[in-house]
Amino acid sequence: MNRGLSDSEHLRQFEDQSLPLNLWHHRAHLKVAYLFLTRFTFEDALDKLRSGIRAYNAVHGIADTPTGGYHETMTCAWFQLVHATLCQFGPATSADAFFDAQIQLNDKRSLLIFYSHDRVMSPEAKSTFIPPDLAPLPQPLDSKR
Repeated sequence: MNRGLSDSEHLRQFEDQSLPLNLWHHRAHLKVAYLFLTRFTFEDALDKLRSGIRAYNAVHGIADTPTGGYHETMTCAWFQLVHATLCQFGPATSADAFFDAQIQLNDKRSLLIFYSHDRVMSPEAKSTFIPPDLAPLPQPLDSKR
């Protein structure tokens, strides 16, 4: 993990696509979502995350294929999970401190609480957000964020 990077440096490297590809993993995605959510409205943060991931992927040669590249449902669902957790527990001193405290977000398989494997991995889910089929995604208790 890239714990050596400050939040601002992590975000800068993501936005200018200089974050090394070997550091672009699950937690790095969630850190960007968290950092955008602490700086922008929900809608603006989600728009920035979507466009940022697509730009990062393009620069690093990550092609959109049936099994790889940008995934709309995963992006939106994880974003919603980070948002609901942030609204429930509040921000931490850093993104890493937040994810160290919110260990439930660190397991990529957590989406399978809400989505069946076939649904989340469907071509439709890759191209457009589809709601979960097993359990609803949590909604923030505090809608001010």
